[in-house]
Amino acid sequence: MSRQKYRKKRQQQNILSTALGAGLLVIGIALFFLLTQNKANPSAQTLPTDRSVTPMEVNFPAPELTLDNLQGETQSLADFQGQVVLVNNWATWCPPCKAEMPSLQQFHETHAEKGFTVIAVEAGDGFEEVLAFAQSYGLTFPVWLDPAQESLAVIRNGSLPNSYVIDRSGTVRLAWTGEISLAMLEKHVTPIIEEGN
Repeated sequence: MSRQKYRKKRQQQNILSTALGAGLLVIGIALFFLLTQNKANPSAQTLPTDRSVTPMEVNFPAPELTLDNLQGETQSLADFQGQVVLVNNWATWCPPCKAEMPSLQQFHETHAEKGFTVIAVEAGDGFEEVLAFAQSYGLTFPVWLDPAQESLAVIRNGSLPNSYVIDRSGTVRLAWTGEISLAMLEKHVTPIIEEGN
């Protein structure tokens, strides 16, 4: 290769490298401004913050279900007749189950005096693991142990988490599959609680 051709090739490579570097610099600056703008203005972000699903309206009698709670007592859904009950099927290893527990606890605390309770039915883990989970989340509603996953069988839904709401007359009115937010609880469950007050 002649010296002239070599210089020409070297100049082309330098121009290409410079253009590439400048392009990357422009992209970097644009990304910087975009990220700092979204941090300064959270409303500019487009990702949804509420992953809760909307419940399905249903109408069927509450299933028969009797299990042991963390205190070693046997309880049945029939024991809660006359109250509004949200039965939540969950597991300690399930990320959306963990994510919704604070919302369930807060909603329970707000509405317990109006004849509402959550019953959290743990699908298959051992007593010690479930107890540690309930204590770490400060759960004050009943937590039932379900080693044979009877609750999932009677409701015919094996997905976790799933929840269903039983009204004061013993009728299942709402059913969820997936994580529930506090906003969804207030929107859909509070009117059922208010029906009896």
